[in-house]
Amino acid sequence: MSTFLYGAHVHANGIRQHYLRFGGSVGGRDQRPAVIIVPGITSPAVTWGFVGEQFGKHFDTYIQDVRGRGLSEAAEGMDYSLDAQADDLIALAQALGLTDYIVVGHSMGARIGLRAAHKNSDGLNRLVMVDPPVSGPDRRAYPSKLPWYVDSMAMARKGCSAEDMRAFCPTWTQEQLQLRAQWLHTCHEPAILASFEGFHTDDVHVDFPHLKVPALLMTAERGDVVRDEDVAEIQQLASGVQHVRVPNAGHMIPWDNEAGFYEAFGDFLGQRLV
Repeated sequence: MSTFLYGAHVHANGIRQHYLRFGGSVGGRDQRPAVIIVPGITSPAVTWGFVGEQFGKHFDTYIQDVRGRGLSEAAEGMDYSLDAQADDLIALAQALGLTDYIVVGHSMGARIGLRAAHKNSDGLNRLVMVDPPVSGPDRRAYPSKLPWYVDSMAMARKGCSAEDMRAFCPTWTQEQLQLRAQWLHTCHEPAILASFEGFHTDDVHVDFPHLKVPALLMTAERGDVVRDEDVAEIQQLASGVQHVRVPNAGHMIPWDNEAGFYEAFGDFLGQRLV
């Protein structure tokens, strides 16, 4: 049975924010714990729908379209900084009336969740950081290269097929490729350029010592985004951060090993996903 409820917009932090909701009840509050999923740099909320379906069986689940992606607001000259994105997340939770919620952020979304937890942790009770880029000033570069994003977005804006997208995501299923081919054009290029630059200019390591909530760091076995020495540094900066590495997965963990992704949460969320 599908757990998808609806997609909706709110005005929060001065912009139109779009989200998808899974589980819960239409027009009413859900007594189950709330989870906000924050996707990565070129992942509109709809592309995380299969994860939302699973989460919706256990939690009142919201997937955010980060500004400049999907159906959230995008405009020339808009502030696409990490701080603005973190403020969006805080404002979204407030607009939804969530006073006790969990954030699960992937890649860029993990950095957004971390910065939001530093800025204002009111209502946030747990944070999951899924394979966050640890790049930054005077650190090694993020392993993915900018042309991979720019070229695939240009192709999507012209109109492309799942097979066209396979050149960029060769291990993905036909359904995954079709969804990305359909939605990638909604990623506003200035937003992506700003976020990619931020991967190398934003120092997220300053946020770790300010973590006041239980946190789980989930990393991929492959992809070289978070190495063992990075895990050690993070756990030194933020004592108490739990870590789990997901086998047989690259950076897009739930795409590569969906079952392993759910299993990796263990009991951290208060109940198991599988």
